[in-house]
Amino acid sequence: MTDFATKDQTSVLDRVLRVFAPVRGGEGGTVLLMALNVFLLLTAYYIIKPVREALILSEWGAEAKIYASAGQAVLLLGVIPLYSRLADLMNVRRLIATVLVFFSACLVAFYLLAKMDVPLGIPFYLWVGIFNMMVVAQFWSFANDYYTEEQGKRLFAIIGFGMSAGAVFGGFITKKLIHPLGLYQLMLLSAALLIVSLLLTVIAANRRGSSAGPEGPTRSPDQEKLDGPGGFALVLKNRYLLLIALMMILANLVNTTGEYILGAKVKEVGEQEVAEVVREPAMTEVAYAAAVVAREKLVGQAIGDFYAGFFAIVNLVGLLTQLFLVSRIVRWFGVNRALMVLPLVATGGYILIALFPVLGVARWAKTAENATDYSLQNTVRNILFLPTTRAEKFKAKQAIDAFFVRAGDVLAALVVLGGTTLLSLSPSGFALVNVFIAFLWVVLAWFIGRRYLLLSRVR
Repeated sequence: MTDFATKDQTSVLDRVLRVFAPVRGGEGGTVLLMALNVFLLLTAYYIIKPVREALILSEWGAEAKIYASAGQAVLLLGVIPLYSRLADLMNVRRLIATVLVFFSACLVAFYLLAKMDVPLGIPFYLWVGIFNMMVVAQFWSFANDYYTEEQGKRLFAIIGFGMSAGAVFGGFITKKLIHPLGLYQLMLLSAALLIVSLLLTVIAANRRGSSAGPEGPTRSPDQEKLDGPGGFALVLKNRYLLLIALMMILANLVNTTGEYILGAKVKEVGEQEVAEVVREPAMTEVAYAAAVVAREKLVGQAIGDFYAGFFAIVNLVGLLTQLFLVSRIVRWFGVNRALMVLPLVATGGYILIALFPVLGVARWAKTAENATDYSLQNTVRNILFLPTTRAEKFKAKQAIDAFFVRAGDVLAALVVLGGTTLLSLSPSGFALVNVFIAFLWVVLAWFIGRRYLLLSRVR
């Protein structure tokens, strides 16, 4: 405890954090440490995200991203069993250290290859897609194992704020550093942040049971191995985990299809705002081509301006929701009801888009959906694993948060492809498809919430 702790073991930090969540005496230092840890992981990811985009777009073009996203799901079919095997051979501390050191070493290797002018577009894109899913899932596995269920429901909102803030800060700092450091040096910066994250994990693990408060963690200090079935087997044989996996597929199917709807409306409005190029009789072929290119640039600038403002608002609303509302919603309404908020928001949003297919409605519907997803839904989704076994927290969660999330993205790509080529659906048509899927998501969330309450009572 700190020197300024009071007799009831409540520090100044604890009292400050109580503004955002019901932090108890002695918990403030550790929860802030955990929030800083996931902050660094998200910062590391958002630092290399522009590098990923630059490499694949400059070497292969936008179409390659679609196929690479499907490739990530295929690769995860092999990566998840490998992760489960490592968990069988190592205790939790060694597992976390091995994964973080491996990904950090990969970034150094990519940097060296890039300096040798080796084409990295596809390999790096595939790697980043696996990296960002696995390290974040592993962190939340550690957090689920570190805290008791009672603590997790109270404190995950603060930890989730670290995650949201890391995404915002990572994008901000990259804009400042990309020119003075250069594209490839950002890989080394990201690698360094992963090592710092590992050090924070070690510090947090050493604090277990010593400064987590009178009701702190009582589990063993991460020394036993996680022998047993692999991640996919754990998901398939447990109805609760399987329902969560299906929910992740539906959630990402709705979200990714919604991104397509918004993008289609943004492009449509952008093209309407910039006048078509009319070829005058005296205009040469070169002049006409230059005018077309100039128009395309103006449309692209309009689209970029829209998304810059859109992402800024989404991030701001998500941060404020995470900081001031998430903990209170979970405490007042319970995990089971909080789990239904996002699918209900999505259902209402896509009904509005179907009825009023204009950009303004699509923008604010997606703002509400994405901000809720990044804040409340992210926190509640991680709370769902609190009443599971240690093996399920690490192995099954890795499978769900990595493979099943990517599977939802791939399925959304197929829906968009089929809807545009076979059915010629308009954005309103896709919105109606999303209304149906979101309704299924609401029902599924209700069943998962009931199962969560049952598991919590059993524990």
